[in-house]
This record gives sequence, C-alpha cells and structure tokens, in this order.
Amino acid sequence: MSSNWYALRVKPHKERPVCQLLEAKEVEVYYPALKVKPINPRARKERPFFPGYLFVHLNLEELGLNALSWTENTYGLVEFGGRPAVVPENLIQELKARLATIQAAGGLVFENLKPGDRVRIISGPFEGYEAIFDARLSGEERVQVLLAFLNEQPKRLQLDASAIQKVNRQKKSWREKNSR
Repeated sequence: MSSNWYALRVKPHKERPVCQLLEAKEVEVYYPALKVKPINPRARKERPFFPGYLFVHLNLEELGLNALSWTENTYGLVEFGGRPAVVPENLIQELKARLATIQAAGGLVFENLKPGDRVRIISGPFEGYEAIFDARLSGEERVQVLLAFLNEQPKRLQLDASAIQKVNRQKKSWREKNSR
C-alpha cells in the first residue's frame, strides 16, 4: 500500500499545535488556514479553513490504523464504514490553489467582492440592511459600503469586514421579468 492523504479530526482550536506535533514526528501535514488581521492584536493571526480538521499524508500499513487516534488533541481519522477515507491528491492540490487565490484576493470576505456588488449587513446596528460594497480599507479587515436609508442619498459606512456578506441575486424568471 502506498501513501495517501487522509482527513484527521482534531479538537477545536488545536489545529496548529497538532500540525506542529505531527511535523516533529516527520508526518507530512497540510493545515489549510487563511491569514487574518484581527482587531485585537493578541488574537490569532490565522483561521483554519476547515476548523477541526487537518490533512495527513502517510502509509497506514506502515504506521497502523490507530497511530493517530492516540495523538494528543486528536479524535482520529475520518472514517466511512470503519475504513479511513482517502482524500484524493488532486483535491489537496486544488485546495492549496484555491487558498492561494483567496489569500491573494485579500481574504475570504473579499474573494468575489467588487465595488458595486450588493452586500447584506449581518451584524451591528445596521443588521439586515442591504448596501453597496464600495472599497476595502487598509489596515484591519474593514470595508466601506454605501447605504441608502432615511433619504435616497447613500451614506458611506465603514464596517468590520465580517459584518457583511455578498448578496447572491437569483435570476428572475420569465414571468417576473415580463409581469407589469
């Protein structure tokens, strides 16, 4: 049997320490994470893309099925029908490329966001309102949106990037387009 990729379940917020522990044991590990700029300077500077999971590349015949079950802060490999699930190599490569693209775009919030896109404010005093994405601000993860309320003139608001999400507009049906 050759080496394969497997998904390893880990305890919450223990992805980085488990990754370091396994790397010290010379196990090939992939920890998909995004770099973030938190408001609190003491907060974590990275966020796991799959919280509670790491990917390990190993030969289970050599290592043994239960070797990772006894590793500190882990729950073991993801299994289906009592057998560890193999993660295809091409999926790992696609995931690495996807994360690189997201990071180059400025992070998860900004991945597909362009000026003029409709966004919904999901937290704070303007929660529930729709606005127009205007710009990403430098420094912390902050954005500027245009919000029209009370009068028709849009006002510029600066918000935490995590307070917005892109609104995906559904295509209108023929009936909706042509009914007057």
